Formats: sequence, structure tokens, C-alpha cells
Amino acid sequence: MRLQLDIKLLPGDYAVHLDLIAKVRGLTSAEKFFEDLPEKMRGQATCTALLHTYVQNKLSAKAEALMEKMSECGFVKNPLPYNHMISLCISQGELEKVPAIVKELKKNTSPDIITFNLLLSVCASQNKVESAGKIFDELKKAKIEPDWVTYSALTNLYIKGKQFEKAASTLKEMEKKASRKNRVVYPSLISLHTNMGDKDGVQQIWKKMKSCFRKMNDAEYTCMISSLVKLGDFEEAEKLYNEWESVSGSGDARVPNILLATYINGDKMDVAENFYQQIAQKGISPCYTTWELLTWGYLKKQQMEKVLDCFKQAVCSVKNGIQMRSWSEKCLTNLRT
Repeated sequence: MRLQLDIKLLPGDYAVHLDLIAKVRGLTSAEKFFEDLPEKMRGQATCTALLHTYVQNKLSAKAEALMEKMSECGFVKNPLPYNHMISLCISQGELEKVPAIVKELKKNTSPDIITFNLLLSVCASQNKVESAGKIFDELKKAKIEPDWVTYSALTNLYIKGKQFEKAASTLKEMEKKASRKNRVVYPSLISLHTNMGDKDGVQQIWKKMKSCFRKMNDAEYTCMISSLVKLGDFEEAEKLYNEWESVSGSGDARVPNILLATYINGDKMDVAENFYQQIAQKGISPCYTTWELLTWGYLKKQQMEKVLDCFKQAVCSVKNGIQMRSWSEKCLTNLRT
């Protein structure tokens, strides 16, 4: 990219390149790339790209230092750097820092829809319904069009606060944002209708999805099957699982794991064993969670030989050492009692 001398690259091109380097080669390479850039190319675009990299890696000190330099250089004339910093505060649980960032943002520029959605997510994490209402009023006053994320955050808050009339109203507005081009809205709608205990609403959204799209993907089947289980409609969940099995060739163990967990949690270990045999025969390879579920199921039944066998299989399939250590400790505690 940089070797083609007949092409004049702009700061935005270098920013994209930096972002790609961070994703492919990691943080150190991205920092080196930034340091090696000509001075005039280390502007707003590339600084913001580096800031984004620090935020993704949750490096608060480096992000704050860079933000300070960007402010000194006048590179914070749009809300994007501030949005990155708010995202960092949310991911780090440092919500007390958000008001100061917003205050600084409003001194230099104006919030955009992403800013408002981030602030609504802060309200959601703190169950502050009244504050969310004020943020939404501010958004409308700024003549910014709410998107589906806005209505999703508000609906979630209203459900948590048991304000179901308000939740139904914002959910209706959110449904208007769903379309063929905006497919990601549908699973979120299903989850929110589920949280409201609205079985008919869940089925209506699923029916609408099937009329809009030729084929559902694994994530959408997972969402719908999970929702049916939560709503206690196990028969329909099993039917939908069979449908997934007949149309999907992915062999993603996360989908059958939903039903496996349901059987085990419902003390139906015989059903769980038969179901596991069924998915194994279909060529679906068990993952770490599959073995974890079976281990707990056999542990409850005190079938220790099977517990140890599944435990060994879980150890062989694990990718996250911290996750494995935590689960192993819980498992050993249960074995001792």
C-alpha cells in the first residue's frame, strides 16, 4: 500500500492501515507504525485510530494520555474520540468518569447518536430510568433521529423498571427500524419480547423474519430457541431445533447446548444423555460447554466415573485457561462435599 509511490495517500488512508495493523499484527506493531508516520500524517484521523486501538485493548492510561495530546492539538472537534473514551469507561466499569468526558465533549463539539446511545447504556447499567428519559429528551431537542439501539436501550430499562406500557411503546418504535437491510434488529426484538413474557410477540417477529429472509443463521436460531425455552415452550423449542438440524450444516454445538442445558437443569439426565447421543450421531462435535454441562449433570446424579470422563474431555477442549481454572475449582469443591 505504502510502496506505490504514484498513489497519494491521505491521513484517512493511514488511519485505516493502522487499524488493520492493530487487528492483524497487534498493538505494538500499530504503535510502531504510528511513530514511523510523517509528522503531517499524525493528525486527527490517525490519532483517533490509535485511540481506538488503546480502547479495544482497555489501556486506560495510554488512552487518556493520547486524548490529552489530541485535545492540545485541536484534534477533538468531533464526538468520535469522546465516544471511544466513554466506551472505555463502560468496559472498565469507571462510570464516574463519564460526566466529565461528556462535559468536555460539549465544550468542543456536539454529541451524536452514538454518544446518546452510550449514555443510555450507562443509565441501563445503573437502572436510572429518569436519567435515561432526560437523555432521550436531549436527543430529540438536538433533532437527532433515534436508531434501533436507542429504542432497545430504553425498552430494556423500562422492562427492568417494570414500566411495561412504556416498554411496549418503545418496542413498537424499535420494530419500525427493522428491515431487510437492518437484519440485526430482529434477534434483539425477539429477546426483548421474551423479557416481557410476550410469547405472541416473539412468534410474530420470528414469522416476519422468515418472510423477509430465505434462511435463518445459527445465531438467529440460537436466539429463538433460547427465547422459547425461557418462555417455557419446550415442545416448540425442540421442533425448532429439529428444523435447525435439518437446514444448517454448520454443526455448531452451541445450538444443541441450549436444549442440553434445559434437560440437565430440569433433572432429566436420561433425556440429556439420549439427546447427546443423538447430536453425536449427527456429527456435531461437542465443545467445552457441552462437556461442562454433562459434568454437572452427572455430578448431581453422583455418577463419578462419568463425571471424571466428561471432566477430562472438557480439559482437552478448553481454550481459556482462566475459565477452566475457575470451573475446576467449583467442580472439585462439589466433589469434596
